[in-house]
Amino acid sequence: MKRLFVFLLVVLVLTAVGAGAGVLYISDKVNSSLSLQQETLFTIDKGSNAYRTIKQLRNKEYTNVTPLVGKLWLKFFAGNTSVKSGTYMIKPGDSLVSAFNTFTQGDEYLFAVSLVEGLTLSQWIEILNGHGELVFDIDRRTLNQSIGQSTASWCCDEVEHNEGLYLADTYFFTKGTKASEILSRAHSALVDYIAVAWQQRAVDLPLHSPYEALILASIIEKETAVPEERDLIAGVFVNRLNSNMRLQTDPTVIYGIGPSFDGNITRKHLRTPTPYNTYVIKGLPPTPIAMAGKAAIEAALKPRETDALYFVAKGDGSHQFSTTLDAHNAAVRKYQLKR
Repeated sequence: MKRLFVFLLVVLVLTAVGAGAGVLYISDKVNSSLSLQQETLFTIDKGSNAYRTIKQLRNKEYTNVTPLVGKLWLKFFAGNTSVKSGTYMIKPGDSLVSAFNTFTQGDEYLFAVSLVEGLTLSQWIEILNGHGELVFDIDRRTLNQSIGQSTASWCCDEVEHNEGLYLADTYFFTKGTKASEILSRAHSALVDYIAVAWQQRAVDLPLHSPYEALILASIIEKETAVPEERDLIAGVFVNRLNSNMRLQTDPTVIYGIGPSFDGNITRKHLRTPTPYNTYVIKGLPPTPIAMAGKAAIEAALKPRETDALYFVAKGDGSHQFSTTLDAHNAAVRKYQLKR
């Protein structure tokens, strides 16, 4: 009887030691770093489960955890094993445990698309179409839907033109997001931003609505890429509007010409009437001519006080500002005719 007791005790001890060693072995495997040389995108497809995810990691040689160790870990030690489909970033130093924390929490990798100020809607659409992680679904219906739920009273029942109705910015998204959703977010961001900016605008502006502010901001975007000039150019345009002078800004003429513009603006272009030719029409054109960012909108609503009525490009990206026509003509001869 005593011998049997000793035998059973030895078996129990050996079993416990073996189980402990097994637990330590499993723990060591699942906590070891994945075999990654750099940050890597990893996609879990819809309908996949935890075991298939480990198999996928093993097939890509990111882990050497065996099927048995994987099953034992998932069944007895892993805790939450409900992986969520999506694309994730795994990094050197990540273990199977830390990767699964990411997979089960659904912390998908965020891709980015930069919708740049000064570009037109058609150029934005090309950018969205060229982004491989977006589902491109832009057409007239989805464009209308992107502004159709707008809460802004100034937009968009009477606006049939989507140009300028989205805020230029960088937008982050998960893989498989629809391009139209990005535009909807950009429109909502614009409405939210200008709602506050319009209330904080300078007094006595010759702008009657946030939409007119967007038109002016879009012209500012096209006229200069020099940040410190934006509010000064806005001041010139405000002075001209207040003086009932034509804006005479080339970017509006070019926009009115449309896709046929070959890059060379001529006197004929300046004389040809279009709704956007500010050498012919007085006041603002009927719609924005490009997408605006926050800085240009801010400049349009808070222009710098100036006596200048004219400006001309120097050729280095900046402009020469003048208060009189004679001074402006001299600047044109210096910076434009000479070139």
